[in-house]
Amino acid sequence: MAEAGTGFLEQLKSCIVWSWTYLWTVWFFIVLFLVYILRVPLKINDNLSTVSMFLNTLTPKFYVALTGTSSLISGLILIFEWWYFRKYGTSFIEQVSVSHLRPLLGGVDNSSSNNSNSSNGDSDSNRQSVSECKVWRNPLNLFRGAEYNRYTWVTGREPLTYYDMNLSAQDHQTFFTCDSDHLRPADAIMQKAWRERNPQARISAAHEALEINECATAYILLAEEEATTIAEAEKLFKQALKAGDGCYRRSQQLQHHGSQYEAQHRRDTNVLVYIKRRLAMCARRLGRTREAVKMMRDLMKEFPLLSMFNIHENLLEALLELQAYADVQAVLAKYDDISLPKSATICYTAALLKARAVSDKFSPEAASRRGLSTAEMNAVEAIHRAVEFNPHVPKYLLEMKSLILPPEHILKRGDSEAIAYAFFHLAHWKRVEGALNLLHCTWEGTFRMIPYPLEKGHLFYPYPICTETADRELLPSFHEVSVYPKKELPFFILFTAGLCSFTAMLALLTHQFPELMGVFAKAFLSTLFAPLNFVMEKVESILPSSLWHQLTRI
Repeated sequence: MAEAGTGFLEQLKSCIVWSWTYLWTVWFFIVLFLVYILRVPLKINDNLSTVSMFLNTLTPKFYVALTGTSSLISGLILIFEWWYFRKYGTSFIEQVSVSHLRPLLGGVDNSSSNNSNSSNGDSDSNRQSVSECKVWRNPLNLFRGAEYNRYTWVTGREPLTYYDMNLSAQDHQTFFTCDSDHLRPADAIMQKAWRERNPQARISAAHEALEINECATAYILLAEEEATTIAEAEKLFKQALKAGDGCYRRSQQLQHHGSQYEAQHRRDTNVLVYIKRRLAMCARRLGRTREAVKMMRDLMKEFPLLSMFNIHENLLEALLELQAYADVQAVLAKYDDISLPKSATICYTAALLKARAVSDKFSPEAASRRGLSTAEMNAVEAIHRAVEFNPHVPKYLLEMKSLILPPEHILKRGDSEAIAYAFFHLAHWKRVEGALNLLHCTWEGTFRMIPYPLEKGHLFYPYPICTETADRELLPSFHEVSVYPKKELPFFILFTAGLCSFTAMLALLTHQFPELMGVFAKAFLSTLFAPLNFVMEKVESILPSSLWHQLTRI
């Protein structure tokens, strides 16, 4: 928090310096203009009397031109600042002040303090930003034919973006194909089918492959895209399981006979795991939750190394539906580890379990009087931890923002992940009495703990700045993407906007009411030059007249 305060003070200092620099630059040019007009008379008294006479003889047109010119200059600065902010996300003046004025004002120059790592700094930051914005397969993604397409039929809206579906096509080619597919006619057809953009062309290719042979990946495609109900999808997945299990057993016996067989076995393993996972999800959708839990547990025991499918998140959701909170805690104890990539499901499920212990009796008024108990403090800290990881989730859980169908891919810590989590877990939060009330009372306190500016995190690494771009690609256009941190207008855009509006108003008033504004202008200039007159009188009384005569000539 000390670093946050230091950064804020440096920013405030830069703002003040730039504000005064701007104002005094404007007045410097005004005074320079007056001096140029008057040609600097020899005597100070004559100078002051000439200035007074000049100011008294100024017409309203001069003040209109002066304020109009100032308004025009401020407007041009405002337009440039706004364009730079829209393009680069920061203020040009603020960026220059941070880069050049901070060392002069006593700030810390990060580039000089890290000279030893300067050669690798840019590449490390680029790699970090790429890794932070990695897009993951949504472990709870819906079925295209039975769920996404039905939404399109009812509403006429497309719930999936082209970018999202293109990522799924890449996943399918990675998981369901290998280099030896051209040796088998059915697999060769499916290799082309996964690259097809037209859904009907993919479905036709899958039927063509099934006419040749019992192809597991063809059944998968039909279950995902052609089946219009979950029951139909489950039936096709069961046929895919029969075909995929046979291929897996055959390739398992030949996997050590060469790299080609190893690649084929790896592909058959991915196909089998995918089929079993989707069968478990079908059972969960059809209300057979205990059966789904058993299938997921067996799958995790049989293939413990395949963590890329994140089956434990499916298991957590199913266990919450059964209200088996002890089993949920056991799963969290295994997967909520600092060495594993976190997710909203893990963080918010841990918060829900701790909130469950105190939420039914929690009262904000009583807590403010007596303070938080140990259990309440643990629950609040868990909520703060979850909100810091993904700050978009609470608005969906508290129904402050409407939900949409989750995409097939999510960005961790982004709005897409928040939608995917809340879509399936909102019912579990509602089931725990008082949990949403506790969340409502405490979640905004998280932002007081996160350092500002967001150079560091509190419990996690700094929040990535690339989430907005990725989420806009993943989420449909009709959804308003939640953005954190919001790009607030910099101080200098507001400052120049206010200055431009003020000077434009002065120009308009001077044009409409010249006599009255002339009186105000003369009074203001007289007050402004009063300290200068006093200083000049003192200087004239102290310095010899001959010396002052030579200085004025210079």
